[in-house]
Amino acid sequence: MPSEPESAAAAFTRAGQDAVTFSRRVAGTALARAEQHRGENRELLKEFGRQRLTGGAAATPSALRGAAQRFRKSRGLPLPAVPADAEPVPETPAVPASSPRTGEEDEDFSQLRIMRKVL
Repeated sequence: MPSEPESAAAAFTRAGQDAVTFSRRVAGTALARAEQHRGENRELLKEFGRQRLTGGAAATPSALRGAAQRFRKSRGLPLPAVPADAEPVPETPAVPASSPRTGEEDEDFSQLRIMRKVL
């Protein structure tokens, strides 16, 4: 009949072995998934090379949109509402440049002023 310290040691050893087994299983799954993605990327690269040789390498927006939707759907991500091709995407308005300051006002440390000096 095992004593109390022996059974605690055995339980601790078993828990450690279970943790190692679990981590190996997770690592194996991750490696398999990474290899699958590398294979898919190789196929996409080959397909792009074939299209480039035939002159049809430019991806259309609808093809890119379809690929993005398939990617999001396969991972359970939400699919955003996509505007129709006829609807133009609104552009961000350009920030008007302000006149340069002189004198004591020149020591303005606002973020916009600093960014304009850098750019």
